[in-house]
This record gives sequence, structure tokens and C-alpha cells, in this order.
Amino acid sequence: MIEIDGSEGEGGGQILRSSLALSIHTQQPFRITKIRANRDRPGLMRQHLTSVQAAGEICVADLQGAEMGSRELTFRPGKLTPGEYSFAIGTAGSCTLVLQTVLPPLLMANAPSTVRITGGTHNRGSPPFDFMQRAFLPQIARMGAKVEIDLARFGFYPRGGGEIRATIHPSPHLTPIHIHERGAQARAYAEAYVAALPLNIAQREIEVIGQKLRWSHEQLFVRGLSNDMGPGNAVTITVEHEQVTEVFTGFGERGVRAETVAGGAAEEAKEYLNSTAPVGEHLADQLLLPMALAQGGSFTTTTISRHLSSNALVIEKFLGTKTTVEQVGNGHRVTVTAR
Repeated sequence: MIEIDGSEGEGGGQILRSSLALSIHTQQPFRITKIRANRDRPGLMRQHLTSVQAAGEICVADLQGAEMGSRELTFRPGKLTPGEYSFAIGTAGSCTLVLQTVLPPLLMANAPSTVRITGGTHNRGSPPFDFMQRAFLPQIARMGAKVEIDLARFGFYPRGGGEIRATIHPSPHLTPIHIHERGAQARAYAEAYVAALPLNIAQREIEVIGQKLRWSHEQLFVRGLSNDMGPGNAVTITVEHEQVTEVFTGFGERGVRAETVAGGAAEEAKEYLNSTAPVGEHLADQLLLPMALAQGGSFTTTTISRHLSSNALVIEKFLGTKTTVEQVGNGHRVTVTAR
């Protein structure tokens, strides 16, 4: 039984999600205590509980402590079973974080799986659908993973109601990749989404992004969505290079000006464009686990987050892989090596 301290490092849900995925992959049971101890509302929230239940369903696991608010969980995995799955969060909790939990083990299955998840698709504090589709999946595709995802419906906080669908093909032999150069820039553009809100919110956001990044009108898009998907607002800034694509986001909230939402995303994109490291902070967090499954890999990132450090600790406990970090110029080189 592997013991996990959920308060280590960033002390959030990433520790739980990685533990679930790796437990199924390695068939090693684990017990986690102090779940999300460093959050304002510790314990299992709805999206975390859905991740636990989803992980349990794809391998018929024995669960203890799988209930709302629980701060301890024991997970004993059974045999991984590919198939057709549907998971409903029931709130605006993140669909992509639930997918993040079941994706790694289902990649190692012996048959394809389809996964349907309903909840939030564009949430503050979690990767939006655009990031998963444009930034993360192309990199694991380079490792040999075969995954297609589709956004069936947008879901914003607090209503939710969004839906993503994924088809995951057997990809049991991932190969290491190394990302240390961006290559030439191919495309850069920004989108502002609004549903059941005045269109001028998106127009103001796009104007701010254009001014801050000095982009032309041909790079700026207002995306008006059906009213029944709202109310909701989000901005995405996508920067494509030959070797890597990065996506930066801002999420509208009640009482927060459109200029503030767009300005924060634009500043994050500007910092990335002014650096030379190809991998941004959030993509770095996501790449660590698939690289460990590939038994190696490396990348240069702009920032080492507490999420990444926490993930490295969990991965080492299950797989024995080592993650090393060294300063290189204005970035950090992260290397994953097999035991």
C-alpha cells in the first residue's frame, strides 16, 4: 500500500488525480490522507469525487472514503477495462481534470475507449478544452498517443452543462520526446467567447488583447455562443510554433471587468513570447506524467510550479522515475529518467 500525503507540495487535487491514474496503471493500491489540505475548502469537492468515481469505474476498484468532503481515501484498483464511459460532474467542475485522471490508464488498455464527461469546459483554475486540444494532446501524440477530443457544448461557471467527448486508442508504448526549441512561429490568434451576455464584453476583451500584444484585426475573433450555454465568458490566446503550441486563458467572473480578464491573459502570453523557453508553466505540469509513462523525456519551461514538484513526488512513488531540474538561461530544463 503506497501512502500519499495530500498536503505535500501544492497540496491540491493534482496529487489525487495522478495517484489515481498511476494506481490503475501499476495496479498498486494507495491511501491518501489530508486531501487538498492546502485549499480553502479541503477534502473532495464534486469534480474530485467524480475523478475518483471515474477511476474506480474503469477498473472496478475497491474504494473507501469516496464521499463529498472526505479528506482520506483508500483506492484498490481492479483490472483495467476499456469501453464506453459517461461521467457527469453535476456542477461546473472541470471536465478536463476528470479526463486527465482516466486518460493515462486508458491509453495503456488493450482496446479503444470512448469517454463522455459533462460539467465545466472553461473553468478558472483548470485547463480549458482549448488547452487540452491545442497544446497538450499534440505533444502526447508525438509520443505515440492516439486521442481525439470534441467539444460538444461549452460549460461555464457556475452553471456548467458543458460536454466533452474523447476517443482513446490503445497506445501502450509511448516514446520519449524532447522539447527545447519552439521553432518558427506559425500562427497567433485570440478568441473571446460570450454566451447570454452582451457581445460588447467580448469586443472590449479583444481590443485589450490587440493593444497589449500589438496584433492585427485578422488575429482577433469574437465568438458569440448560443444563449442556452450561458451566462459565461472566456478568452483564449493561442500561439502556435513549429514544435509547440501554447494557450493562455482568462475567465469572466461577476464583478470583474472585461479589461481585467483580457489583460491578465495577454500579460501571461506576453511574458511567454518575451522568453525563449518553449513550454509554459501549465503545459509543463501536464507533460510530466506521460513522459514518466514513456520512461523518459525532457523539456525546457518558463516556470517550475508547485504542481510540477508535487507531481514529480507522486510519480516517483509509483514508477520510481526521477525528475531533475536545472536552470538554463531564463528557463528551466526538466528531465525525466527511468529507474
